[in-house]
Amino acid sequence: MKRIIIPFLIIFIFFSCTEQKADSSYIQTVSGKISPEEMGLTLIHEHILVDFIGADSTGYHRWDKDSVVQRVLPFLEEIKTKGVKTIIECTPSYLGKDPVLLQKLTDLTGIRFITNTGYYGAVGEKYLPEHAFSESAEELAKRWIREFKNGIEDTGVVPGFIKISVNEGDQLSPMDRKLVQAAAITHLETGLLIVSHTGPWNTAKAEIDVLLESGVDVSNFVWVHAQAEKDYANYLKAAEQGVWISLDGIAWDVPGHLDRIVYCNENRILDRVLLSHDAGWYSPGEANGGDFIGFTALFDELIPLLKEKGFTQQELDLMLIENPAKAFSIK
Repeated sequence: MKRIIIPFLIIFIFFSCTEQKADSSYIQTVSGKISPEEMGLTLIHEHILVDFIGADSTGYHRWDKDSVVQRVLPFLEEIKTKGVKTIIECTPSYLGKDPVLLQKLTDLTGIRFITNTGYYGAVGEKYLPEHAFSESAEELAKRWIREFKNGIEDTGVVPGFIKISVNEGDQLSPMDRKLVQAAAITHLETGLLIVSHTGPWNTAKAEIDVLLESGVDVSNFVWVHAQAEKDYANYLKAAEQGVWISLDGIAWDVPGHLDRIVYCNENRILDRVLLSHDAGWYSPGEANGGDFIGFTALFDELIPLLKEKGFTQQELDLMLIENPAKAFSIK
C-alpha cells in the first residue's frame, strides 16, 4: 500500500507546485504588488499630471505635490463612487511622471495607481532625454530594467508596465525603432507589458513587426489610441495576433468609441479590448493646473449607450475588469 501512496503523493505535490508557479502572476502598483483579482474596475489610460515643457526643462521643481493633490482629489473621489479601484497612469518619463505623487493619492483615496518605465518618442522627439539619442536600444533597456529591479530614481517605486511612444507612419524612424527594440528587450527580461502611444494600424503594424523580430509574443503589446484607426477591419487583424486594442479617448469622442466597441462585440473580439478616457490632467505653469477633464464620461455617457445596444454587465466587466487584469499581469 505504501508503494502506491508515496509515488501518488509525490506526483500530487509536484503538480500542485507547478500549478502554483504557473499562476503566480501579479500586478505591480506604486504601493507594491497585488494579485490580478484585486485590481478590480480599472481605467487603463489616464493622466494625473503632464508637463509639456520638454525633456530639457521638466522636473519635480515644476510643480508642488500638495497643490496637485488638492486639485486632483475631487476627481478621484468622484470616480471612486463609480467603483474604480485602479488607474493605469500613463504619463511617461520626462513628461511629468511622479511616482511619489501617485503614492500620496493612493494613501488618500485607496485607488491604486500603476506607473511605468520607458520613453516617449512622438512629437518630434521633444520629450526624449539627451542620452536617448546616443545610446543603443540595449543601453536604454538597461536603464528601464534597472528601474524595474531597483525602483524609479530613489523612490523605491517599481514600474508596472513599459510606456513608449512613436510617430505615425508606415515605417518607424530610426529613433522610434530603437525605442520599440528597447521595449522588447525590457519586456523579455522583466515580463512588463509594452504600452505604446501609436494611432493608426499602419504604425502599429510596423511596431508589431519589430517586436516579432525581437522574439516578443505580441499578446504583450497594447496598441494605444487605436480609436484613430478608421478601418475597423484592422481591429480583427490585431486581435488575430493577440494584440490588445486600446480605445482610450472616451473623454474626447463618446460616439466614435460606441461605434468601435459595437463592431468589436459583433466580431467577437471584446476579449482584446481595453477602455479609458486619456483624460486629466494637472498642467504645471497654468493657473490652478489648467482645465482638468474628469474621468466620468465612460460611466455617465458611454455605458448607458452600450446598455441601450444590449451590452450585458458581463461584457462590460470583461472590458473593464477582466481584460486589464489579464493584460497588466506580470508573469
